[in-house]
Amino acid sequence: MVKSPKSNYSVLWTHTLADIPQTAWDALAIPLKTPFLEWDWLNNMETSHSATANAGWLPNHLTIWRDQTLIAAAPLYLKGHSQGEFVFDHQWADLAYRLGIEYYPKLLGMSPFTPAEGYRFLIAPGEDEDEITAMMVHEIDDFCLKNSISGCHFLYVDPQWKPVLEKQGFTAWLHHSYIWENADFQSFDNYLSVFNANQRRNIKRERKAVAKAGLQMQVISGEDIPKSLFPLMYEFYADTCDKFGWWGSKYLSKRFFESLYHNYRHRVVFFAAYNQEDQHQPVGMSFCLFKDDKLYGRYWGSFQEIDCLHFDACYYAPIEWAIAHNIQSFDPGAGGRHKKRRGFPAKPNHSLHRFYNNRLGKILRSYILEVNQMEEQEIQAINAELPFTQNNV
Repeated sequence: MVKSPKSNYSVLWTHTLADIPQTAWDALAIPLKTPFLEWDWLNNMETSHSATANAGWLPNHLTIWRDQTLIAAAPLYLKGHSQGEFVFDHQWADLAYRLGIEYYPKLLGMSPFTPAEGYRFLIAPGEDEDEITAMMVHEIDDFCLKNSISGCHFLYVDPQWKPVLEKQGFTAWLHHSYIWENADFQSFDNYLSVFNANQRRNIKRERKAVAKAGLQMQVISGEDIPKSLFPLMYEFYADTCDKFGWWGSKYLSKRFFESLYHNYRHRVVFFAAYNQEDQHQPVGMSFCLFKDDKLYGRYWGSFQEIDCLHFDACYYAPIEWAIAHNIQSFDPGAGGRHKKRRGFPAKPNHSLHRFYNNRLGKILRSYILEVNQMEEQEIQAINAELPFTQNNV
């Protein structure tokens, strides 16, 4: 540990989350809305060799201690590339190359491979957030300058945390995700009522196509999930990734999925399609996580090409389950081509950036307003085409 300028604080950088006691970390993480900063999820990323130095994700977590008590933490990674982030900064890397600036490594704050809003510093209740944040930013700045790190980037940030970091001089970059929100729906049919007649028929037809294929959707969550479904989910996930070749983004190992059974299945819900004549093993399945009133879609797969199964397993069945369980929002994951037509409006999210090279920093600040205005126009254009009835626009 290194003593901070305030003598009662100590600073520890660590390359292994296991160095931090789980109870201490989760005392800060469990109260947050997101499940993706909890110790088990992040530690599984490391111990399964999914987010490691060999994969280009060197854990470099920052923690602040008062005596022996953890009062703040930031899950951070030194990145040698931009894969697995879903915020596409390749234009900045290209610009840096043209300017003769080394863009990598960079320091990144996010839950690896998880494009879901909610990243922030973990700070104990009762602490002065502005003071602790300023201390952590100072440590990050010092680390990056001493080690010739090009920049620090926080992705998919908690919207309530965004102004806190902007006060520290970070620049916000606007993006969008597709998020379903529960408008006090009482049933799936009630949800369908917001669509225009044509799309309402399309959705009903898509769900019927799955039933006509002889499949029955089952929802299995938490302690009811059998151990066998976790390695099977990896096989589905790997098969889906392989279908997209280099763009398939197969970042997670089989060990990662298997480890969830032991320490994280209380957050997991599977939407599994079984053949009505063979209930032994699902023919397709989606993998979601939930915490409090939020549901997150992560991965899916099927070894058979079954008409509309993807839409039912990844969108309709989760929405139906969300309504029944008073879930207020559902983030189905990255991508948007299929989501707009199925009731997922584009919602803004932000990343936060600081470059330690003055030329890059000046260019970012000069153009980001124009970039954000263009993104805002895109969000408006997407939402203007949602297939809702006029009174639900």
